[in-house]
Amino acid sequence: MKLAFGIVLLVMAVFLVVAVLMQSGKDKRLSGTIAGGAETFFGKSNADKWDKKLSVLTTVVAVIFVLVVIAMYVFVG
Repeated sequence: MKLAFGIVLLVMAVFLVVAVLMQSGKDKRLSGTIAGGAETFFGKSNADKWDKKLSVLTTVVAVIFVLVVIAMYVFVG
């Protein structure tokens, strides 16, 4: 059970890092430089839709990540 929680947390952590770096953010100077932003990959019209979907997905995964960490602390710890 400890191994399963560890693998799930690792996969979610990697996803969160990649998802946050792919988002363009409010201030497009620094984040666009680091990640390239979704705009250059998907084009201007699809970038806004992609950013919104990615933002919602990142929020959902972050909440699940926190819940899994708490569950791991309670059940395994």
